Amino acid sequence: MIRKPTPGYSIILRVEIRNKIGMFAKIAQAISKAGGDLSTIDIVEVKKDVIIREITVNARDEEHEKEICDALKSLEGVRLLDVIDKTFQVHKKGKIGVYNKISLKDRAELSRVYTPGVARVSKHIFAHPEDVYEYTVKSSTVGVITDGSAVLGLGDIGAEASLPVMEGKCMLFKEFGGIDAFPIAISTKTVDEFVFVVKQISSVFGGINLEDISAPRCFEIETRLREELNIPVFHDDQHGTAIVVLAALINVKRLLREDITQWKVVISGAGAAGIAITKTLYRYGFKNILVCDSKGILNKERTDLNPYKREVAEITNPENLKGSLKDAIKGANIFIGVSAPDVLKKEDIQAMSEPRVVFALSNPDPEISPEVALPLVRIMATGRSDYPNQINNVLAFPGLFKGLLQVRAKGVHEDVFLAAAKAIAEVIKEEELSEDYIVPSIFDKRVVETVSKVVAEKTKELGLARL
Repeated sequence: MIRKPTPGYSIILRVEIRNKIGMFAKIAQAISKAGGDLSTIDIVEVKKDVIIREITVNARDEEHEKEICDALKSLEGVRLLDVIDKTFQVHKKGKIGVYNKISLKDRAELSRVYTPGVARVSKHIFAHPEDVYEYTVKSSTVGVITDGSAVLGLGDIGAEASLPVMEGKCMLFKEFGGIDAFPIAISTKTVDEFVFVVKQISSVFGGINLEDISAPRCFEIETRLREELNIPVFHDDQHGTAIVVLAALINVKRLLREDITQWKVVISGAGAAGIAITKTLYRYGFKNILVCDSKGILNKERTDLNPYKREVAEITNPENLKGSLKDAIKGANIFIGVSAPDVLKKEDIQAMSEPRVVFALSNPDPEISPEVALPLVRIMATGRSDYPNQINNVLAFPGLFKGLLQVRAKGVHEDVFLAAAKAIAEVIKEEELSEDYIVPSIFDKRVVETVSKVVAEKTKELGLARL
């Protein structure tokens, strides 16, 4: 798959250009010929003989950035003064911080927020533990916790290298849900140690968002923390993905006006996302589901399955089929990929039944190139923002946690996930639906408000709300 230039590889080129008519046209042509996407141009300084400009260019990857720079260096009358990587620039000194809600203008204010006044509030919470939500950040704070063992597109990079990703997640919580979130990266691969650490620090949080933890450890960690904590614990790689996939399929059902729960569904990938999607679709009503891992179709006779894959094998593959993804895909209407790039071929899609629905969600490179798949399918979705129908977890977790925090939830339940998926789907009105519009934009402010309201109501209904 040929990658397009992306803002993720955006560079600022500071260049000194001979002050002569036609020079910038040569620069623009060189950037274009090198495959760069020219974005913004600013004049920094004008001298008698030269102009200094800053030119922002989007590239495909780091190697492509070098090719663009080399193209400019080869031009006579152009001197490359500096190259600034915009992505690294926005990460300098971290992307998030802590701010005070109250200004400390005088001693009187200081005595209220800290000693001696703060002691009164601490004593009150000691006597009335439930009021910790009323008088601390617990009411609006989520812990974003990882061990860095399964970072999207990067794999096991460890705790420290995962921090930029966790900071980004915290930014999304704040920007879309108005929720304060704090990144915590734990340097352990042991389930017992991870669970112990999270339990010890959980007092400050109203909810826990687990992130980028490898399977199958992530399943045991989530299960144990849900059982041992009295706040909601949510593994976004599992349930966030599953919620948005289900929301998209609900809208496929609305758009096509067919009972797609009777269709054959093939899921490529039996890790955290694949297993969660399978369970969520099954709970919603899909019964003819086949799940494939790297060794083929999950079936009841395979002896190499871990307990979590075995649980999936028991509720899927009603005919107990064996074989590869190529065998599974024959006659299917729906393909959902959460596995690896290029595992799906053109002939595999041609072997599907019509209407064909393909969700190729591997990131950054999908299971099949959209350019190859689109002419063959009725509806296509990816995990990327540069194609229609982006399956993005941001549609789920801000609204979900906002609703849970509003009612001071003691936990979370799979029925809440189904309610959230339905809420996301119904943000799009019936008459607005189209093949290229089955999920709302992540910037649609109605999503968080709609999801949070539904989640709060369902949590109360299930008896999981303190309020």
